Amino acid sequence: MIYRTLLYILGMAGGLMVCFLLLPARLPGTTLMGYGTNWLLIWLVGWSLRRPVPIAVGVGICLGLLQDTLVLPPEAGLLPSHSLGLGLSGGLTAMLEKQRYIQEDFISVALIVFAMVVVTETVNALQRTVLGGEVIAVWSDHQRIALSSAVLTSLWSPACYFPLSQLRHWFYRSVNQT
Repeated sequence: MIYRTLLYILGMAGGLMVCFLLLPARLPGTTLMGYGTNWLLIWLVGWSLRRPVPIAVGVGICLGLLQDTLVLPPEAGLLPSHSLGLGLSGGLTAMLEKQRYIQEDFISVALIVFAMVVVTETVNALQRTVLGGEVIAVWSDHQRIALSSAVLTSLWSPACYFPLSQLRHWFYRSVNQT
């Protein structure tokens, strides 16, 4: 039992590390109109489906802070943080599952990922507007960024979600058998 739990934790952490390392990579098929796939959001949605809302929000905020350390230079000052959008996305995903609006299949996960990318990019655009960005420029960029990133990320979501889902099912089956 202990080795299965350890394997489960290592598998989830390994999946997170792969997603974190893929974030800055621009591999063929992972960009659209210059915008890349949001791998951390895919992992967060897949992980948050069976978690309590406060924990999903906390993990989303932590992932957003990790993403900020990767993409924002230290001297940047007040720039939009990914932690607000990812925290909100984690909480909304956990709430969706609790309400039983979704099933755990590829189409549902892809639709949720699509919606959560739009939520995350909208929160980012709101932050840019509040921090003094030009409103017309911010929101015209938002449309292009949100749509291209949402389409691309939802198309790649099964590639990340399927292994994590299989690992979770394997772990819960093994726990229930003992």
